[in-house]
Amino acid sequence: MVQTERYDTVVIGGGQAGLAVGHHLAKQGRNFVILDAHARVGDAWRTRWEGLRLFTPGRLSNLPGMPFPGDPHAFPTKDEVADYLDAYAARWALPVRTGIRIDDVWPGTDGYRFRAAAGENDYLANQVVVATGAYDRPRIPDIASDLDPAILQLHSRDFRTASQLRDGPVLVVGASNSGAEIALISAKDHRTTLCGRNVGKMPFRPEDRLARVFDTFFWFFVNHIATTDTPIGRKAQPGIRDHGLPLDRVRPQDLVDAGVERIHARVAGVRDGMPLLDDGRMMEVANVVWATGFLPDHEWIHFPVTGPDGWPMQRRGIVTGVPGLSFIGLPFMYAGASALLGGVGRDAGYLVDHMFDPAGETTARPGRSSARARAS
Repeated sequence: MVQTERYDTVVIGGGQAGLAVGHHLAKQGRNFVILDAHARVGDAWRTRWEGLRLFTPGRLSNLPGMPFPGDPHAFPTKDEVADYLDAYAARWALPVRTGIRIDDVWPGTDGYRFRAAAGENDYLANQVVVATGAYDRPRIPDIASDLDPAILQLHSRDFRTASQLRDGPVLVVGASNSGAEIALISAKDHRTTLCGRNVGKMPFRPEDRLARVFDTFFWFFVNHIATTDTPIGRKAQPGIRDHGLPLDRVRPQDLVDAGVERIHARVAGVRDGMPLLDDGRMMEVANVVWATGFLPDHEWIHFPVTGPDGWPMQRRGIVTGVPGLSFIGLPFMYAGASALLGGVGRDAGYLVDHMFDPAGETTARPGRSSARARAS
């Protein structure tokens, strides 16, 4: 029999952002639950491509109250990050429920109501924190549907290893960090072309000795200078949020050495079922990997929470004009480090402190609008 469970707060998503919010809620003794669609805490990292590592060292990759284990100057792998998140949830005994996908949320006079998959309990809460990130909706050009059906198409979100690819040439579309790393993996067994704009490169590889000094400056910059409170931060926000950062670990020469053909052009159309570049070249390939990023996807929230740019209208996570609804972990939500493992904790602390008034009651009640949401 389906029952309704009542909480002060429901956090949708159990990645680093949701866990950081949970840590601060637990410190305040709040009645809350974290709902995550994956089978295990950290699975969002475990399912990414082989060889993926953080660009920040362990010493800059801590969630509140728990250092990242191991060498503080090493760069954690995706599996090490996943295991850290799992251990973090256990260390603080956070109430994470995995394998629960939230399909619907309705704000009403008695609080936000949540409906999970069939057979699961329903949930009711005064506050909702959406911690699903900004990477649920891959950005794939419309022309993808016009390509020859024989071409294998993958988005970077779904790429794991070169063994997924079919025999024959590979075109990786999008030349920022994800595209460059995937091109290197592909080039081991396939003739690979990487196309996209020149995004530039960072002055050092993350592992270089000089990078340790640079990392200290960079971390201060993305936490305290590049914020929505400063002119430089407001100017940098759209670029960092929508286009990412210059090449970091992969150097242009690495691509040359691996035999990757680098083309500074974009896919503009389709000819005879094959990708057509804007310089007139037709690419005869067997595989296309779209490393073209993601789009904000908040269409499932059926009341006005997004601005003209498609991103939530929020101030440090608290949504303007929608009482009781908050976001956490979005790119450049407040600062350049907002979506980073070591930067989300500050945003989470601020958010939890401002979700409740000094008397300990929620600052406002939800209205009568309706919404849809998904755990991630």
